[in-house]
Amino acid sequence: MLSMVFVLSQSEKAFSSSGATKKIVFWHITTDAVGKQMIQNQVNRFLKAHPDFKVEVVPLQNDSFKTKLKIAMGSNQAPDVFVTWGGGPFFEYVRAGKVKDITTYMNEKNYKSRFVDAAFGPITYNKKIWAVPVEGAGVALIWYNKEIFKKYNLKVPTTYDEFLNIIKKLKSKGIIPITLANKTKWPGCFWYWHFVDKLGGSSAFVNAAERTGGSFADTPFVKAGEMLQELVKMGAFPKGFNGLDWDTGQSRMLLYSGKAAMELMGTWQIPIIKAENKKFYQNNLDFFPFPTIKGGKGDPTSLVGMASSNYYAVTKNCKYPKEAFNMIQYLIDDQAVKERINYGQIPPVKGLKFTDPMLQKVYNIVAKAKSIQLWWDQYLPPQLAETHKDIVQSLFGLTITPKAAAEKMEKAVKDYFKK
Repeated sequence: MLSMVFVLSQSEKAFSSSGATKKIVFWHITTDAVGKQMIQNQVNRFLKAHPDFKVEVVPLQNDSFKTKLKIAMGSNQAPDVFVTWGGGPFFEYVRAGKVKDITTYMNEKNYKSRFVDAAFGPITYNKKIWAVPVEGAGVALIWYNKEIFKKYNLKVPTTYDEFLNIIKKLKSKGIIPITLANKTKWPGCFWYWHFVDKLGGSSAFVNAAERTGGSFADTPFVKAGEMLQELVKMGAFPKGFNGLDWDTGQSRMLLYSGKAAMELMGTWQIPIIKAENKKFYQNNLDFFPFPTIKGGKGDPTSLVGMASSNYYAVTKNCKYPKEAFNMIQYLIDDQAVKERINYGQIPPVKGLKFTDPMLQKVYNIVAKAKSIQLWWDQYLPPQLAETHKDIVQSLFGLTITPKAAAEKMEKAVKDYFKK
């Protein structure tokens, strides 16, 4: 369990001594200094308009948050407002009656129309809306160091064969081709998910997960494991990658220092790198979508991720649900949208323009994508998501064969769904 010490800002001190008696507890996972302050400022605007309220803002590291929320939900100690990615694990909480249905709030004054349509898929269940899209589009892309590519005359690849040639060239120059911090397992899964998507098309995973004629032991899943292990055997990743921690920036440090050239990661990389190393962001960083695989069924424009990377939900036991929903609105009002764009996000709001070319480039890719496959660990029920991540980490560790890995996942899914 994470132990945290909070230091109140001047504005927070003012609110804490205002005599407010109504309290909202708010958990989020934006932990870099700039993002954390941005959210606090947005909450402070709510507090200014609602002086009878106090908000306890609790920023948590990604994986600590998942554990803490699970325990809190199980013991009826959940926060009033919490961040979610939507999908399977979130719907487990919805089915358990832990989350407030906010459909009425979203329809009030047609507030829902503020957001891009694609943002509602992961948080719509039984035709009801259970969370507000807030954080920017989150899709996985391959980030690279432009200086290294220029030095070794490397061109951005569009095919996987070209990508493999870049890896071989970088290896020969003593550069780690791809940085990866896979201690928490999900960063490595990005590779497996993309292989399956490009090999089997957008329906391969959904058919297997929904038990609608597909199997996790089908050819694309086995082949994905083979291609993943091919990268490992080539030495594409840094030594000890299964023990490196993404949350503390161990993979990004290799990118900043020039020791590694590329990283497959979500677009939340933009504000984080901008905050951590602005010079690198401005001069060295660029990205390209996952390359197409010869003979694969996947559409070249397909992506893995979601139109809004983080949503905010209100729990059923919240004493002030309408005010909690109103507080969330302050996180994505017009002022917040400006702040989020400056921070480096692409808010899930209609009609936006960007002055940062990096954001515009991401927006253009997201806008033309024919499919965006939700992160598997958000789509699958939590138990299966954990099993899947364990299996993929074993693939990276070369301790299981691709065929055995695919069959193990299929058995786990069969056992879970009883079909």
